[in-house]
Amino acid sequence: QVQLAESGGGLVQTGGSLRLSCLASDRTFSSYHMGWFRQAPGKEREWLAAINWSADRTLSAESGKGRFTISRDNAKNTAYLQMNSLKPEDTGVYFCAASTRWPPISWTYWGQGTQVTVSS
Repeated sequence: QVQLAESGGGLVQTGGSLRLSCLASDRTFSSYHMGWFRQAPGKEREWLAAINWSADRTLSAESGKGRFTISRDNAKNTAYLQMNSLKPEDTGVYFCAASTRWPPISWTYWGQGTQVTVSS
């Protein structure tokens, strides 16, 4: 069972950038497809982006296209979410997740989340 730990969240001003990291507990990371989600206050969890195990395929939700980029480094057991041009509506808890399927229609493992707050 792989464990996931997000980091890199924090407080940023509108228009700023953050890079979130998702560190996996072991090398089985390279066999999983990875995704990022967020949950804004009072709202349901929203899928943002996904990347396959070999990093040659990505999927992105409309809400992050052109601003959010997912990537991974299998040698470091880490997935990333680069977020640019942040807006107050991007505020929320950001989660990474791992899937054994592509396209990832279900998710097997989840991290605990990292808070992102965008001030206006």
